[in-house]
Amino acid sequence: MKFGDNLKKLRRAKKISQEELAERVNVSRQSVSKWETGDAYPEMNNILELCKIFHCHINELVNDSIIDVDSFDEDVRENVVKLKKEQQRKMKGLSKAISVIAKIMSTLVLVVIPVVIATMIFLGVFATKVDIKENEITFNNKDKIVLLYEQDKIKMQVNEKDTYEIEDQFYVLKMKDMLNNNSKYAILGYLETGFLCLLIFIILIRIMLKSLSKLFDNINKGDTPFTLENVNHIKKIAYLMIVVTLLPGIIGVIFEIVLNADLNVGFELFSLIEVLFLFSIAYIFQYGYEIQLDSKGIMYGDIDE
Repeated sequence: MKFGDNLKKLRRAKKISQEELAERVNVSRQSVSKWETGDAYPEMNNILELCKIFHCHINELVNDSIIDVDSFDEDVRENVVKLKKEQQRKMKGLSKAISVIAKIMSTLVLVVIPVVIATMIFLGVFATKVDIKENEITFNNKDKIVLLYEQDKIKMQVNEKDTYEIEDQFYVLKMKDMLNNNSKYAILGYLETGFLCLLIFIILIRIMLKSLSKLFDNINKGDTPFTLENVNHIKKIAYLMIVVTLLPGIIGVIFEIVLNADLNVGFELFSLIEVLFLFSIAYIFQYGYEIQLDSKGIMYGDIDE
């Protein structure tokens, strides 16, 4: 395929007339016509301008690198079209699978919300029936849990009968200090606040999953992923993921300050990398949408047999 054929193919794909192209390159229509027929060849500055208009490289314009399926033999053409159809099916199948998974997870998260609310109600009732003393917790003036210290080991005794050795002593000692330094109603307030934050976290996850489902539904059904609606979906997902990623660390730091205790929480480098990655994806989609406004590019064609 020669330069003139490449130029004509690109111009028709963009649905640009010879007159419009001539105006954009700042030449006459006759010049464009001669370029396409091979009677003349554009200067380098005009070639560069054509590359900008068609979003292509110089090699793609002047060499035989633009694939013309119709020029192939029948057997070759069938193989090329078949490969294209298989790629489209894979993309549609993948986007559909992700959408279904997101919907299932969204439903599961919805089930968790009433469980968290019920737990918050239960804690309020439970607190009235608990008595806390140093190294000892009593339920309904009957059931009792006592911490026993034997050399370097901590054991938990239940109702003065069963005794269990505690392996993870760090959190037990932290909990003991918290119980000794705060009233049970203050502890209840901290727990309710923690569950409220958990509830907010779960609701954000559900909103994010619903947006993810809509995004991949659109990718499955649409000609292209780079639509304004999809850009908005992925931006929403990015912002929600940023909140979901940073929220536990922020809440943990606040609780450390309030409780005056080291709860071993903080921000990890990987979390910050996730935030940067999500921002990048959002801007890639927006950039794809903007450059596609002019090209009217599509991702799917007719894949029916």
